[in-house]
Amino acid sequence: MSDIPSGFEPLDWDSPYIHHAGPVYLRRDERGMTFGLRVEKKHTNRRGIAHGALILLLADVALGFATAFGRQPFVPVLTASLSADFAGAANLGDWIEARVDVQKVGARLAFANTYVTLGPTRLARVSAVLTVGNAQEGWD
Repeated sequence: MSDIPSGFEPLDWDSPYIHHAGPVYLRRDERGMTFGLRVEKKHTNRRGIAHGALILLLADVALGFATAFGRQPFVPVLTASLSADFAGAANLGDWIEARVDVQKVGARLAFANTYVTLGPTRLARVSAVLTVGNAQEGWD
């Protein structure tokens, strides 16, 4: 169950929560950034499927990281709002992924969307509004 698909490396922007709840992986290629996670026992609910909060974790990490690091210079962001629609489930051992479409990064707000997928199957559609900070000074 620990096999990770080719090209994925542990996310190098680790936080205590992601370290505890993950691990989350990242692959960068000509198509951009893809985030992935292997569903472990600690990620499942009473029914033995991936908890919805795990899917939101992967989406939130992907949305924030892709928005912040998808341009130069780095733009610090914080999640202000997430909206999710669930359409499927992942099981123990499944590899799930998220690719982000950053719509706009403005002076104060950024907007991005992702689908969390299991192979070709969409598990969730997640949209985010992110608060944009100042890269040189941090947060106002």
